[in-house]
Amino acid sequence: MNKLKIFTNGFIKENPALVLILGTCPALAVTTSAMNGLGMGLATTFVLVMSNAIISLLRNFIPDKVRIPAFIVIIATFVSIVDLLIQGFVPALAESLGIFIPLIVVNCIVLGRAEAFASKNTVFDSILDGLGMGLGFTLALFVMGFFRELLGNGAILGHKFIEGDGILIFVLAPGAFLVYGFTIALMNLLPKKKSKETENVKTE
Repeated sequence: MNKLKIFTNGFIKENPALVLILGTCPALAVTTSAMNGLGMGLATTFVLVMSNAIISLLRNFIPDKVRIPAFIVIIATFVSIVDLLIQGFVPALAESLGIFIPLIVVNCIVLGRAEAFASKNTVFDSILDGLGMGLGFTLALFVMGFFRELLGNGAILGHKFIEGDGILIFVLAPGAFLVYGFTIALMNLLPKKKSKETENVKTE
């Protein structure tokens, strides 16, 4: 597979949160602000890249019968590292994200890429896959957090520019579902538009 295609696959075509509908729990829970979404996305990206690399490196040495437990141990190691780093260097973000950083261990995006890609491909390709999927996930969370923060608090990246209260529902759980649904709908329009253009070219 083309290296660029592996890297960009997670942006639009197989975006984990908006196309594959994976990692919905953090996507709904932590996106009350753009910064929270960005922090969660980058933490997940770090775990994806590092776990993919190690799993790919060890794929020929891990017995099939214990591969899932082995993958989880590797993933948990990097989740612990990123959790300690965030607590040490960005305590405010650690407080905002709370339990959702440790829960990256059971995030189906990370384990899914380990099983579907890293365990079958080279280290470099696995790193590219983890980076692309992670950045695609980060982008989805950032966009959701941006609009929820804008509509719910009248602020962007913590800087308030609209006086008074925003639309409260967007800070709460129902607002998360609304923004998530509209973001998925907009994402689904992109491939359809492209396929129609392709059909028109073929007809001509």
